Amino acid sequence: MVEELVAAGVALVSAGAVYTMAAARVVKQYERGVVFRLGRLRPEVRGPGFTMIVPGVDKLRKVNMQIVTMPVPAQEGITRDNVTVRVDAVVYFRVTGPAEAVVRVEDYRFAVSQMAQTSLRSIIGKSELDDLLSDREKLNQGLELMIDSPAVEWGVTIDRVEIKDVSLPETMKRSMARQAEADRERRARVINADAELQASKKLAEAAKEMSEQPAALQLRLLQTVVAVAAEKNSTLVLPFPVELLRFLERAQQGQQGQQGQQVVQQPVAPVVQEAVAPAVQEPVGRSVQEPVVPVVQQSVQEQLLSPPSRLDVVSGGADSGQD
Repeated sequence: MVEELVAAGVALVSAGAVYTMAAARVVKQYERGVVFRLGRLRPEVRGPGFTMIVPGVDKLRKVNMQIVTMPVPAQEGITRDNVTVRVDAVVYFRVTGPAEAVVRVEDYRFAVSQMAQTSLRSIIGKSELDDLLSDREKLNQGLELMIDSPAVEWGVTIDRVEIKDVSLPETMKRSMARQAEADRERRARVINADAELQASKKLAEAAKEMSEQPAALQLRLLQTVVAVAAEKNSTLVLPFPVELLRFLERAQQGQQGQQGQQVVQQPVAPVVQEAVAPAVQEPVGRSVQEPVVPVVQQSVQEQLLSPPSRLDVVSGGADSGQD
């Protein structure tokens, strides 16, 4: 009798142990348990720790509550300014409603992935290339809102969405490189022109100061010579003042002007007039040509005996009279 009781107790304990092992469940800290009893969802959600279910009647499904990092495959699309690009992104999301994530959608991970790809293609078509390259923060927020709107009904919350890379065609890269180079060159020219303008103003002020003190220009010249000679050069170049060249040119022009004025002022016309005057005073009936030629010849002879400075001028006048 005792042996039977012992055997029954052992069998009962064994059955209890088997039941306990079949009914016992452990939910981890980052998980939540959703229980289905005979296919119906139980309202309570099992928290982390040890929990029991009815074996064969209840079914426990664990849902991960951690933040999931899901890469979005690169999507190729055409931007609003007709540029073909390939854009990939990454989505960070977590489950906030375990029951909705299990009941409302078959596979919430796959659903979020497909929604992210569709939203990414849509945001590419609505944006321009410059926005994709420079204003990514705004695009990330818009993409997050597009994915989060349907995901809320699934018990999923989108933490953030980040666009990782934007791939451009090689022709577009070369065009952008040329554009950037041209913009850099334009800014460099503007900076150089501004520097020249400022330098010209300073040089004008310096020239004004030096004009008041002529010795300052000479001192500046000596400083330049010292600076050039300090480099141990074999050739020394000295600047020659342009004003000195202009002074010499004006002096030369003045000398040439004086010589020309002396030549013009030679008394050619008076000599001819003196030779012609006696002939004009003769009576009208007498031929004018008779006394003119001897008188002109006599004046020419006198001019030949004159100094050489007047020889050329008188000779020219005599030739013109004979002609």
